[in-house]
Amino acid sequence: MDTLNNMVTGSMLRDEAMTRHTSYGIGGPAKAYITPKDKDDLAQILQFANQHNLPTYFVGSGSNLLVADEGIDGLVITLGKSFNHLDINGETVFAESGVMLGKMVKECIRRHLSGVESLIGVPGTLGGALVMNAGAFGGEISNYLKHVTVMTMAGDEKQYVPGEIEFSYRHSTFPSDEIVVSAEFKLIQSDEATVMERRAVASAGRKTTQPLKFRSAGSVFKNPKEGAAGYYIDQAGLKGTKVGDAEISDHHANFFVNHGQAKAEDIVSLIKLSRQRVYEKFGIMLELEVKTLGFSPGIFDI
Repeated sequence: MDTLNNMVTGSMLRDEAMTRHTSYGIGGPAKAYITPKDKDDLAQILQFANQHNLPTYFVGSGSNLLVADEGIDGLVITLGKSFNHLDINGETVFAESGVMLGKMVKECIRRHLSGVESLIGVPGTLGGALVMNAGAFGGEISNYLKHVTVMTMAGDEKQYVPGEIEFSYRHSTFPSDEIVVSAEFKLIQSDEATVMERRAVASAGRKTTQPLKFRSAGSVFKNPKEGAAGYYIDQAGLKGTKVGDAEISDHHANFFVNHGQAKAEDIVSLIKLSRQRVYEKFGIMLELEVKTLGFSPGIFDI
């Protein structure tokens, strides 16, 4: 680790508590939490990790992430505070993966560009949004994508166009050993009234349905084909259920909130309880939407 520490030109924090880097405020220490300075720095870090077989994980701003209490035995790399260049030229939007999605959306709305306004208020970085194909109120981040640039563990850049990556509901097929570096979109030039109306619908929907006052990681489960995950958790009688300082929100049952001192194990207990009760009552096995790091295989199974 000393060799790597001396090599990194960005920042490298050793044994860094992931409570500081997740919207949940939950998670044990990462062996190293690295923010590369630029592409050259990133390439060197990835090459070093590859050569020394160091487990490497890529995260955005931690807004959709649950980290185990035991932490992460490996490198956690984020581009969230360094890869943040945004350029809008006519209908073409270029953004590095560390750009906050909210900033990109607001800048597009300001220019009356249509295509991403339904994502207003969705937290996280662009890179994280692309990997999970973030969406809200009928729109998905991949809808107007032209191409994405990634970097491999060998430190090489490569480019994908939409046909080369499959996007589906809260899912993409980006390889887990490649990190998204930047993306380009082609939006639609619209008028202020149309864009603002769509923005208002999405913004109002978010404020009325989501528990925005408490720490959470957004939706815990993907909506099954039968309907909304929150509906089934509610119908299973679990709204307001608490384990430790974690609670299934009584405002939106697909949001599990941290009231201050919740542990990952508390959230895990609520996840397993929800899956068990919904399966017993409706025969539906809920699938996680929240990303997880540091957990033993099968810990979320029932």
